[in-house]
This record gives sequence, C-alpha cells and structure tokens, in this order.
Amino acid sequence: MNVTRSRTLPRPQDMTSAQKLMVFVLSMTLFGLANILTEVLPEFKVGPVELSVSYLAFVPVVMVCLFNPLYAALGAPLGEIVFVDLLMGNFSGIGEVEGYLQLATGLYVAGSLVRDPRRKWQVATAAVVAVTIDKGIGGMVDVAKVWIGVEDAEYVEGLPESILLLEGFAFTTDLLISGVLFGAIPAAYLAARLYGKIEPLMGMRPRDPNEPLADRARPSAAFIGLGVFLMLGSAVLALLEAADVQFGVWEPDFLDQYGPGFLWIGVAAALLVFGGIVLAARAVARESRQQRKD
Repeated sequence: MNVTRSRTLPRPQDMTSAQKLMVFVLSMTLFGLANILTEVLPEFKVGPVELSVSYLAFVPVVMVCLFNPLYAALGAPLGEIVFVDLLMGNFSGIGEVEGYLQLATGLYVAGSLVRDPRRKWQVATAAVVAVTIDKGIGGMVDVAKVWIGVEDAEYVEGLPESILLLEGFAFTTDLLISGVLFGAIPAAYLAARLYGKIEPLMGMRPRDPNEPLADRARPSAAFIGLGVFLMLGSAVLALLEAADVQFGVWEPDFLDQYGPGFLWIGVAAALLVFGGIVLAARAVARESRQQRKD
C-alpha cells in the first residue's frame, strides 16, 4: 500500500455521511448475497437437531473489521431481511427484529475488538465472538419460550431436561460451522488480504492500530445496559411471535411457488444495488481527490 497516498485520505473518524451510507449499504448487499447462497446449501438432521450453515459469518465480519463497525453491523443483518426474507416472500414481521438485533449487536462488538485487521488472531476472535453473541442470545430466548409455555419443545425421550441439551448442542454446532469453519478461518485470511486495498476505493484510509477506532463499543456501564436492553427487547419480540402475535407478516413464499430459480431475483436485486454502490464510491473518491488538490 502506498503510505503517502493513504495519509492524504481522510481518517475513518472523519467519514462523511455519504461514506457511512456506502458502508451500510455495501455491508447489507454483500451479506444479502451470502444469505442467498446459504439457501441452496444442503441441511442435515440428526434427531431433533439440524446441521446447517446458518450464515456465512466471514462476510459481515470482514466488513466490521475493515470499516466502521457501527454502520457495517447495522447494515449486514438488514441484507438478509431485504434480499432473502422480503424478496423471497418469507418475512415473519416482528420476529425478524429479534434476529436483526442479535446479529447486529454481535457484529458491532466483534468489529470493535479488532484494532489491526492484518492480525489474523484478532479477526478470528471477532468472528467467534459475533456468532457466540448472536447464537447465545438466540438459544436463551428459545429456552425462555419453552419455559414460559408459548412454544412446544422437542424432547429426547426419558430426558425432561433435554431442551437445554439440545440448545447447547445446536449452539455448539452453529459455533463450529458458522463461527469457525465459515467465519474465523476465511475472515482472518480475507481481512488481511483486503486491508488497505478496498478502503481507498471508497475514499477512506484503512484502520490505523495507533489511532482510536471510531464509533467502537466500549466496556462501559451505559453500553452494557444498552446491550441488556436490546437482548430483552429481542426476547420480548420473539415471545410475541411465538404467541401468534402477527404484525407486518409477508409470507407468499415465492420459493415454493416458483422453485429455487426465483433466488435469481434476489441475486439480481443485490447486484444492482452493489453496482450502484461501486459507482457511488468512485464518485465520492473522485470528489475527495479533487477537494484535496484544491
């Protein structure tokens, strides 16, 4: 990377509103495309437990490690809602907010832990942390649904406490598959390779380990309180959905009507948005270079 050129670019702390929006939409689009891919990946079932790829965690993890973690984390889970749930006709309304809050919180914390994306262990740890927060909160909410009585559980015969065992097994498999195999390993490699190459294309400098990270999560009482509030909020929304409280539901299920080929609609929409982001990034970068010359 050209050091002189990187110094002329604005710091991550000095991002413009346009650049923040580009990070948000780019994160949303890439994760949306990744989730479309997971729709065609095979699933395996061992008793009541499903073995599948929940999501390709490395995609949003790389985004929160390279760019502003707040805007990248807010954009990524929206990609699944827009390009998979809404376009495919499988939007469950308020229940989608639960997953959004959980994943956005996990990604935000994970991205805030990374000071230098070139250090693979930092990125790998971030991927594991993101999936741990997302799936950990989700597992606790699922157990709460059963204990409160708004949802039936699949028990192992002769083992009344098996709901905890099954949730623990599901959490472990999600952590290994999504957190490590499709998270930590590819994210650590890609973040190091992309560092310093993709940020200048959007008119930004890459992260500097010696400078404080903009908009990062801090281990303060206020942030911990906010995290607890969001966790409780997602739990309440999940309980309402389990209790058949319907709001904003959109479920024509186009995949069942038109088959897997309908996924190309989501791919086309995501690629159109991605193309718009590329053009916008080039325009912003060109304007930024012109301002520096003046």
